[in-house]
Amino acid sequence: MRNIVLLCFALSTSLLAQEFSVGTAVAGRGEVAYGALEVPAGSDAATTIPVAVINGARNGRVFAFIAGSHGTEYASSIALTRLIPRIDPKTLSGVVIIAPLLNVASFEQMTVHLNPIDKKGMNAQYPGDASGTQTQRALALVTQQIVKRADVIVDLHGGDLDEDLVPYSYWMRTGNATLDAASKALALAFGLDRIIVNDVDLKNPASTRSLSGYSLSIGKTVLVAEAGYSGRVEADDVHRLVEGCLNVLQGREAGITPMWLGSGTRLRADAPGMWTPAVRGGAYVTQGMRLGTMTDYLGRNAKDLRSPAAGIVTFIRGVPSVWKDATLANVSPVLAEP
Repeated sequence: MRNIVLLCFALSTSLLAQEFSVGTAVAGRGEVAYGALEVPAGSDAATTIPVAVINGARNGRVFAFIAGSHGTEYASSIALTRLIPRIDPKTLSGVVIIAPLLNVASFEQMTVHLNPIDKKGMNAQYPGDASGTQTQRALALVTQQIVKRADVIVDLHGGDLDEDLVPYSYWMRTGNATLDAASKALALAFGLDRIIVNDVDLKNPASTRSLSGYSLSIGKTVLVAEAGYSGRVEADDVHRLVEGCLNVLQGREAGITPMWLGSGTRLRADAPGMWTPAVRGGAYVTQGMRLGTMTDYLGRNAKDLRSPAAGIVTFIRGVPSVWKDATLANVSPVLAEP
């Protein structure tokens, strides 16, 4: 009898060891689990971040797919909700963590760029602070429960409500040959045909406050990809993001010949006013070409604003609202070599 009890205990321990949990989502081998990261109240309100865990039938790497740092970049969040049923845990090697909406308050209150609860950027506060405001407490949990446990981080974004954006991904370069080669391979596999070469200085603390920068600083393989514009959820953009994630997960070759772009130059407003764009995201422009016009709130004192460089408009402000120093457009040069 004692041997039977010991055997049952050993089997139970073995099964538990094969479970993978993130927050309240607990998935056994070959299972999908849904749950949440429960962020407790502190100096401000509590919040709940939805997560799914897909625990493969076989051992392998841990992949984390994250979106919704900016809650009104809708296409990326929708894409991750549609990615979950596309992954079969019975044939999967490793674990997939999917967090489609980090910034729930931004989504629910339709607030661009920031968390409206504490006015902080949810892609600018890593690794978080368990005793800080809501954004910091949330990111402390994301860091511990997701980022530090993943081998590969895929961070999805897109055009926010005020951004007319053309799809692209980033090749994140740090100077570490191994990390840089892995990041490049992810960008090529993901399959968006515009790839921005983004050099990250990991010695600069400001560069490690984003999800991608922090993840790189602790040795993770990282990809950032963006699709969707002006808060729209277009089928083509969602499809690009879902298929790109599957390419990364399955190690598929996208077979693209990418256009390599520099990180670019931003055009900013020197005063508040009303903005009317003259081009769309994805347009080729020459240096000095008109990108749009600013007026005051009565439509007076029209001033044409021109491109600071030649290249592709990766995104341009798609709404009239402008404040001093607001980004109006980003223009990235086309590179002959990455």
